[in-house]
Amino acid sequence: MRSPSPVPGSRRPVAIDVQGLDKSFRVPTRRVDTLRERVVRPLAHGDVRELRALRGVSFAVGRGEFFGVVGRNGSGKSTLLKVLASIYRADGGRIRMAGRLAPFIELGVGFNAELTARENVALNGVMMGLGRREAAARLGAVLEFAELEEFVDLKLKNYSSGMLVRLAFAVMVEADADIMLIDEVLAVGDAAFAHRCMEVFRAKRAAGRTVVLVTHDMSTVQAFCDRAMLLHDGRVRYLGDPEEAALRYYRLNFAGPAGAGSGAGGVPDVNVRLVDVALSDEHGRRIENVEQGRPFGIELVVEARHDLEQPVFQLHVVNDDGVWVFGFDKRLPTVDGRPARVAAGERVRISGRVENPLVPGHYLLDCWIAREREHGDLALHALKLLDFVVYGAHPAAGSVAARAELQAVLEG
Repeated sequence: MRSPSPVPGSRRPVAIDVQGLDKSFRVPTRRVDTLRERVVRPLAHGDVRELRALRGVSFAVGRGEFFGVVGRNGSGKSTLLKVLASIYRADGGRIRMAGRLAPFIELGVGFNAELTARENVALNGVMMGLGRREAAARLGAVLEFAELEEFVDLKLKNYSSGMLVRLAFAVMVEADADIMLIDEVLAVGDAAFAHRCMEVFRAKRAAGRTVVLVTHDMSTVQAFCDRAMLLHDGRVRYLGDPEEAALRYYRLNFAGPAGAGSGAGGVPDVNVRLVDVALSDEHGRRIENVEQGRPFGIELVVEARHDLEQPVFQLHVVNDDGVWVFGFDKRLPTVDGRPARVAAGERVRISGRVENPLVPGHYLLDCWIAREREHGDLALHALKLLDFVVYGAHPAAGSVAARAELQAVLEG
């Protein structure tokens, strides 16, 4: 048997190959739902319009690749995953997959609300390609991961939305499929569930599984994805580096209305290149990691690709779960009372000392460059600067250690 061809520009064999995918829906524009309308116009079914959700979408995902799909609401992301999962039938194009598929696309899809969790786990396992005995044997692991052992014989119609999403995700994880399709899993459930999802992502990536993730969370895209694809109006607008995909996503969302936030040629005027970034110790020496409780220095140099009008540099420290721990803004001083402006090709250096309240752990430093203007005329450029570890012998709950002077007394 001939082995699959590699993804262009990569040595990975192809796990998913999509060529020229088209999908349209007929959307009613005028409903015929009154008795009088049905009597007067018995053959009318309401006016409809065609919504082209996917327009000639082509891409390939390598085996073992963590592939992100991003885009604004209505761009075609979820439709794409449902076509890949055979929930929708494509109007045109070709899809080839190498391996067993496990989808986590929509809450409750594939579940029968009248059946118990025990019955649904067995049914879903068989649907994902497992044998009946193998599906039943995985029940314990599924329930343990979802923390639903006490509710195994409860019908799903009596489950809360949080219980349902935990069960659905656990079924997908324990199926141990070759390819996983995941749609906005971090948008549902609580913080503890989101943290467990992150742990699963790390484990699956380390195990070489193929993951296609649809998300609006750019920090997840930057932290986990090998490549990312930007969809807009049903078309592929970018395919490649996740940092660039995140940047273009930010431009679509924050560049404002047509003409706002744009320079020559319609290019957003907040657009920079990272020249250098480093952390330093109290002696000014560059360091990769930071000792708990000790302040550290930051030095950042960026170069304007286009003119920057009234730029604001927003630096954030983000923890391993993608949560902003703290941040600070820096603006350039005015010149003769006029707002600051950085011409294309000029560089900006930001440096200084930072008090360190962080507890031991892994962190990310990022920088967002915005314009200090009215709402609706805002352009953003997000840069992932560097990762660092805070090390120390005094771990604590949370992400920061707060100083406090408290007393405890016993009152009789």
